[in-house]
Amino acid sequence: MGITKQNVAGGGGNSSGVEVMPDMYSASLSMYAASLQKPPVAPAAGGFIKISRRKLLKNLEVNSAERISSWVDSMKASSPTHVKAAPRSLTEDHSSSWMLHHPSALDMFEQIIDASQGKQIVMFLDYDGTLSPIVDDPDQAFMSKQMRATVKKLARCFPTAIVSGRCRDKVYSFVRLGELYYAGSHGMDIKGPAKGSKYKKGDQSVLFQPASEFLPMIDEVYKKLVEKTKSTPGAKVENNKFCVSVHFRRVDEKEWTELAQQVRSVIKEYPELRLTQGRKVLEIRPTIKWDKGKALEFLLESLGFANCTNVFPVYIGDDRTDEDAFKILRDRGQGFGILVSKFPKETNASYSLQEPEEVMNFLRRLVEWKRLNI
Repeated sequence: MGITKQNVAGGGGNSSGVEVMPDMYSASLSMYAASLQKPPVAPAAGGFIKISRRKLLKNLEVNSAERISSWVDSMKASSPTHVKAAPRSLTEDHSSSWMLHHPSALDMFEQIIDASQGKQIVMFLDYDGTLSPIVDDPDQAFMSKQMRATVKKLARCFPTAIVSGRCRDKVYSFVRLGELYYAGSHGMDIKGPAKGSKYKKGDQSVLFQPASEFLPMIDEVYKKLVEKTKSTPGAKVENNKFCVSVHFRRVDEKEWTELAQQVRSVIKEYPELRLTQGRKVLEIRPTIKWDKGKALEFLLESLGFANCTNVFPVYIGDDRTDEDAFKILRDRGQGFGILVSKFPKETNASYSLQEPEEVMNFLRRLVEWKRLNI
């Protein structure tokens, strides 16, 4: 991939200054047609994109009631309690249509295996909502013993990486498997297996941190956000090393506007950072062109599969941030993505699973298939 410089970008094109989660019930047919697989394309070359400080500061104006309102609308859209009501017949029809284009990976297991024949399967797994259930307290997002045992067996059969928005050390403390690759902070902190992986390339462990120069700034913003949000009951600020997460899952909805204002009042002073949103979490990240999709490409290169046609990457995730990886796989024309969701969503994934329990069943079937075909 030849990445030697940080790629800096100046935020998205959305006037609210926040990347908004797509409507859960938006039409999937047009999205599916637009996201059909294309021939593989090479990653963009390294280099800088100039940031207009004046433009970024304008986008981060904290006193704009319209922008704050847009933030809160986005926060509501990420909450399952705010799914737009629709006649049952319409939602059932839409769900059936969505499942037609994103069928269950369990139901389509044999077809998936047929597509992977003669190729090296490489597994990429999100953590929260994929290997562990989504919980109110992010510090309590423990994976089950059964899931840990399954992932351990999976790593013996295929190169396996955990790709999460969490701090790499935090994810490792949950998973506790030294034979995996870990990509924390949305792929901005990558480290290879510490031990026990037959797929480890060479003697040195992979270590890649494309946003290391932002560490002091992230730490400073974290401390300010902790102080600023302490008056909001239920708000939790998490330092994920290369990004800061503000969890509002336990915040009363009446306080969301105030919380949004508190966050804006801090990040308006940092045009080098951008704000994105996941499942009931606001995330502050460096404005570099790096995400879970870039992390996937970097890991494939580290494993020696950069320009190979005999590799079959499988990425399983539940969050909007996983879409960057799903899109990379479609653009490469290799492997596929699996979205973990109980509801229809716009996605670049090819298949779906409803919850971590189904993820575990799918991984177990992969392990069993591999053992029978050694």
